[in-house]
Amino acid sequence: MAKTLWRVADFRNLWLSHSVSLIGTQVSVLAFPLMALLLLDASPSEVSMLSAVEFLPALLLGLPAGAWVERLPRKPVLIVSDVVRALAMATIPLAHWLDMLSMPLLFVVAFLIGLGTIFFEVAQLSYLPALVKQEDLADGNAKLEGSRSVAQLAGPSAGGFLVQIFTAPVAIAVDVVTYILSVVFLLRVRGHDAPPEPIERMTLRGEIAEGVRFVFSHPLVRPLALCAFAADLAFAAVLALQVPFASRTLHMESGAIGIALAVGSAGGLVGAALSGIAAKRFGSGPTVVASIVVFSIGAAMVPLASGTIGFAGGLFVVYLGVVVFNVLQITICQVMTPERLLGRMNATLRFISWGSVPLGAAVGGALVAPFGMRPVLWAAAGVCALSVLPPLLSKIRTLTEDLGDEDEAVPAQAGAAETGNVV
Repeated sequence: MAKTLWRVADFRNLWLSHSVSLIGTQVSVLAFPLMALLLLDASPSEVSMLSAVEFLPALLLGLPAGAWVERLPRKPVLIVSDVVRALAMATIPLAHWLDMLSMPLLFVVAFLIGLGTIFFEVAQLSYLPALVKQEDLADGNAKLEGSRSVAQLAGPSAGGFLVQIFTAPVAIAVDVVTYILSVVFLLRVRGHDAPPEPIERMTLRGEIAEGVRFVFSHPLVRPLALCAFAADLAFAAVLALQVPFASRTLHMESGAIGIALAVGSAGGLVGAALSGIAAKRFGSGPTVVASIVVFSIGAAMVPLASGTIGFAGGLFVVYLGVVVFNVLQITICQVMTPERLLGRMNATLRFISWGSVPLGAAVGGALVAPFGMRPVLWAAAGVCALSVLPPLLSKIRTLTEDLGDEDEAVPAQAGAAETGNVV
């Protein structure tokens, strides 16, 4: 599978589109908060709110996004999402050049980036099963997550040095170019792109309700969704505060912060490589549970850090566990969901997990002033540890089937397609 999937032109172009835009995005992950901190003298709370605003569209539009995506061809949704994000990002270097850069503008751009991202992610996750065979889904998801880890490895370090040498607006301009390149690769995808025919016509509200019912009634999808909610709630605070923590508590330079984030993200690359091997050796369910334990340990290592090495090491362990969890979570949910519900299932999961991000980032930022950054990061680590409970107390822990085995997975999908409820 690993050798032949690269020969599938449609997957290869989707992967290239995904990968190149992620590199630019990861440059901005560091450049965006550093620009607020260094050019606009923003407080840690304001930086946390930037992260919260970026994920606000997932909370406001996450559920209807799935129903809308299912009514449309997926490729145009992907292209429009990239165009919106490119145009939004382009306003930042332009505003800096015109001496009009401000925090309100950054908040507006963050919201538009989040809006484009929620539609892009839902459409991409729904498009992948139409481009590759079912037995290749786990491999495809691992490759997509692997490119995310490579971007997280290279992007922040590049972003740190771009900010240090050329200023943050120049780093943001790099992100604009990558979104344009992403569109070029998407235009080369030629695979099946017709929206699935619905079994019966429903109102938008009815379609949303059906997707929510499917997620919360499924014995495997539900615990994964609840775990993702708790973990993303905690990681929202960690991600929003990691740059201020490194800069103002650990007194790290911009370049050193970029290197630390890149070293930490290398854990994700290792996780992408190990996810399939671990699932085949120990079973998908036990590997999911183990991955949660791993990223919870990493979350506890971050507030323990006293310098660059400890900070990077904690993030390495976090991303190792997170990527293994992401690959297996996505694959399990895709295999267990009928095609006509894929968009709504993906949107519901994004609503549950990403919808928790504004709350986690806002609460984390608000608690910094009275308690300090280390105690907030410790609280986040505690929430991460609790996220293991839903999978541990469900059928997930005993799921040992090979998800790449089409003979085992297809009956589950067929049953779901008929009932729209529990498999």
